[in-house]
Parts: sequence; C-alpha cells; structure tokens
Amino acid sequence: MKLRELKKVAAVAMCSIMVTSAAVGCGSQTSSDSTDQSGTTSQGSTESAQSSGSSDTTTSDTYPTVTFMAIDFNAGMSNSGDKAEETLNIIKDYTGTDLSIQWVLSDVLEEKTTLALADPSTMPMIMTFSGSVNGTVVNAARQGAFVDLTEYLKDTEKYPNLSQQNTEVAKSLTVDGKQIGIYRARVIGRYGISYRQDWADKLGLGVPETVDDVYEMLYQFTYGDPDGNGVDDTIGMEMTSYTGVFDIIQTWFGVGNGWAEVDGELVPVFEQEEYLEALNWIKKCYDDGLMPSDWATRPTDSWSNGCKNGENGVYIDVLDGGRRIWDYFVTNEVPSVVDDSEYASMNLVGAINGHTLATSGYNGYFTLSASTCDTEEKIEAALTFLDKMNDDEMIVLADNGVEGYNYTLDDNGYIVKVEDSDNLKANYQGLNQLVAYIPNIEASKTAEKTERQILEAQVKAEAEQYAVLNPALAYLVNSETYSTEGSTLDDKINQARTQYICGEITEDELKAVWQEVLDQGYQDIIDEVNEQYHAN
Repeated sequence: MKLRELKKVAAVAMCSIMVTSAAVGCGSQTSSDSTDQSGTTSQGSTESAQSSGSSDTTTSDTYPTVTFMAIDFNAGMSNSGDKAEETLNIIKDYTGTDLSIQWVLSDVLEEKTTLALADPSTMPMIMTFSGSVNGTVVNAARQGAFVDLTEYLKDTEKYPNLSQQNTEVAKSLTVDGKQIGIYRARVIGRYGISYRQDWADKLGLGVPETVDDVYEMLYQFTYGDPDGNGVDDTIGMEMTSYTGVFDIIQTWFGVGNGWAEVDGELVPVFEQEEYLEALNWIKKCYDDGLMPSDWATRPTDSWSNGCKNGENGVYIDVLDGGRRIWDYFVTNEVPSVVDDSEYASMNLVGAINGHTLATSGYNGYFTLSASTCDTEEKIEAALTFLDKMNDDEMIVLADNGVEGYNYTLDDNGYIVKVEDSDNLKANYQGLNQLVAYIPNIEASKTAEKTERQILEAQVKAEAEQYAVLNPALAYLVNSETYSTEGSTLDDKINQARTQYICGEITEDELKAVWQEVLDQGYQDIIDEVNEQYHAN
C-alpha cells in the first residue's frame, strides 16, 4: 500500500475522528489501557479493533500476527489517545500485519527483557533493546535466543529498506559471525566543530581545515577581543566535564575511534603514537588558557551556555548542538559583532585534517525471537513489518501522526503541525519506537527546514565520508574480559588523560597507567578481539 491507498485509509479514520471528536472529552480514552506493577503497559486497542469504529479496516484474520515489545518513553501514554486505535489500524493495513504491541516503560526495560530471555516461550516475536549489545544479550544469542538475520537481510526484493543497512554498523550486532539484530539508525557524521562566524569575520579568520587553523582560532577568540568590547572576557573553546570533545579532537591527528587498526592488528587508541600527540595539543590549549581552567568540574548541563552567553566561540561536539546555539542567537536576537542589524551566527565544520569521530551509527536495536519466530512465515512477517515501517509513509505517520488531524501540508508539500495538544500527540506518540530508520533517518516529506537546518544536514552528510568508525565494536561485544572489566579499565584510561591534560601527572606517569591497565586485563581484551578479527 503506497501513499494514495494510505490516504484513503487515513481519510476513513479521520472521518470517524471528526464525527466523534466533539462528543469525546479531551481526557477520555476508548481503549482499555492499564499498567501492571512491572511497568508494562498493555493496550486493549493493540489486541483487537473497536467494534464501533468505522475506521476499522483491519481484517486480522487475513493478516499474519506480529507481536512486538516496544519501549515506552512516554510514561504509559504511547499510542494511547482517543483515536489511537484508528492510527494504529493505518499501520496494520499498510504493513499487512495483525500487530500486537507490548509497551514497556523505559526504566524497567532491562528487567522485562531479562525475564523474557529467561523464559523463551514468553518472548514476543520482535524485541527492542536500548543502547548497544551487552554481555547478557551475547550469552542469550549463543544459546540460540535470536534468529540469525545475516542471509535474510541480503534479500533486496523482500526487504528493500532493511537490505540497505550500513554493513559496518551492522557488524556491531553480530555474535560469532551471526547478525542477531537490526539497528535503529542514527547519523554517523554527527560530530564536528562549530564556531561563531561573526567573531571569525571580525578577526579575519577563514574556515579551519587543519589543527593549526583550529589552534589559531582558539587563540584569537581568547586574546583577540572577538566581541570588540575592549575587555579580556572571552575564552576560545567551550568545555565542561564531558570529555567526548577529546575523542573528536584525537581523530584529527589520525587517532582511531576507541580502537584502530595498526599493522594488521586492532589496538586500543592509547597504544597509537598519534594519541600522545593529540593529548599534547589539547594540553597546550589548556596551558595557554584557550579553554576554561575549571572545565573538569563544570557540570555537563551547562554545555553550550558559554557560546550562547558570549564567553567562548568554539563548540566541539554534535553539529546539531552548534546549530541549536545559532537558533538561540536568532530566537533571542543576539546581534552580530560585525553588523548589529544582523544576528550572531555559527558555522559548522564536519572534519579537520580530513577526519572526524563517527557515532556508533545506531542507538538501540530489534531482535527476532527464535522461540516465537519459529517458522519461515513468521520470520518473514516480522521482517516485512520492520521493513515497511521504514517507508516514507510510515515514518511520517510515526513521527507526525495522521494528515488532516495531526498535521496539514502547505503548498510546497511540507508538514505543518496542527496545535500539538497532549491529546492529539498521544494518538501517535511512541510509534516512532517501531521504526529502524533504514536507509533514511527521516522521511523525504518533512517540515520545511530553516537555512540553519539545511546547512546542518549538508555538513553531516559530507562528514560521513570522513567519520572514523570503531573497527573493534563487533568484537568487543564478544570479548568476555571486556564485558566484565572493560568499563572499569576504560575509565582509568580516560581519568589519566584528564589528569595529564590538566598537568596533574607527568608523561611517564601517564604511560605507567597504560601499562597498568594492560596488566589488569586490557592485554587479554586485545588478544580476544584480535582472535576474532583474524578469524573473520
């Protein structure tokens, strides 16, 4: 069913909505929602259609059943509005699925998935996991809990969307060479450097391309009076206790993303020569006063405030964060230091020296349960549903609701939201948790973008080709030592990095920490990772 047929279904649904909305109170619900003590929200509206709803076009006896455990980030209100059933039936008809959703509150998801894994007969056909693969999931996979999706996801005819997955990202969801999950995609080229364009214009600085360019910008933003007030009150770089900034900067020097391939072996980045070079550059920025001296104790919730308040002019993190600073300037009419009739602005740059840090490419994933997807027909039904949910029509519905009720289209085909009351949003709220966003992070038909958002999208797309992925992710999830010791050892490495940058330990003491973590288990991790790497 494509867009024209979908609109016919939506029109029937909306007819029912418009006829009944006047008689239905804002807080009422036609579905029987209840939340048990374990935090699972069960919705009668996902099990059977309303007998009185003229919008019920779903014929469950002709559709294959798909059961789905989905995350509820909305305190029990996901797909719970007065017309949630009509909205859900559009999904059922479009995907050709008799869909039954088990909503699980986000704060008890781990508990619920652990219980399900302990009793495979209770596992829904599709399960949602947050974050990345952990040791519990790896152990379950090795015991045969999940369907091996490797060959299925190569079928471009049956699964035209899912088959376009990024194979490098998908490696993170492999256990012993078998792909056990479908990732929920996120932008890969999201990290970069953003800076005050009006400050750069005032000081005659161009777009930075090298680490020397970045240092010069930081220096001039600190000591060149970029705001023109004659007072020494600016610092080059925004920085708080969040040290992910250093991970981005390191890639500019050729350092890997957590791990790197060196002479045919995978090694943690602290074993690269370029790692110390990068740390010395960051340390010089700190020693020269180009970042706040108290950065290590600044709370992360103040992140970006320095740029917004005119304290500093360089923000190194996600590019959408830099764009939001720019939005702040426009919304609050912050004047440009070059021309006070214009607003202050930011420029966004994805890569320096031809490198930037890649994200993992996903956040959360779906698995197919081997115990309940126990036939080819059931596997195909589950995968067909997940594939069709990545069509433009379903992404628009999951993200924005139903046309004519939750949004309208302007003359250019862009989405214009109707007043977003809680009652209106509740009908489609949470349905985006059913979408993997492969191959597209968003639908082609979205709200009209500002020039700032257009620039952000362009820079992110360009940055993807320079983004450095972690080559060890697929192997770390299968490393027994990393699952038990990795987090603690990584923390020690990062703490030593902070101490070295701030001058609290010497280079020799820094190297002593590296040797210590190797002796405490990191060498075992390296061996376990490379055993898999070479076997692959």
